[in-house]
Amino acid sequence: MAQKVAEVMTPAPVALRPDQKLADAAIQMRKHGIGDVLVTDDGQLKGLITDRDIVVRAIADGKDPRSTSVGELCSEDLITVTPKEDAAIAVRRMREAEVRRIPVVDDGNVVGVISLGDMAIERDERSALADISAGRPNA
Repeated sequence: MAQKVAEVMTPAPVALRPDQKLADAAIQMRKHGIGDVLVTDDGQLKGLITDRDIVVRAIADGKDPRSTSVGELCSEDLITVTPKEDAAIAVRRMREAEVRRIPVVDDGNVVGVISLGDMAIERDERSALADISAGRPNA
């Protein structure tokens, strides 16, 4: 039987409001050992911001992480999956969209995130990507 997204995803993702600052996102990423934070407004998914977004799209452009909001910088045109879909569908969508992670949405509510690292751990726990993904955060 095919594996479902719910079996592989990281549940209860960290989320911030659009008006919160990039520094808040960075603090949450360090605290939880993650590389992305969802942006939600009243429970509705508005975007996703990654550690790379903060560095490449904000700091490298001279934006102040203490005054720039996550809503200003987050990726808004997101690909999503539901927890009941086959995990292979999530992988296909990541490949087609050339992204490393996608939110998992159920009835309009964000319930998780599935990443390439999650899939690597699940599909080949001895691969280099699985080892890196399963390792302790170095922050």
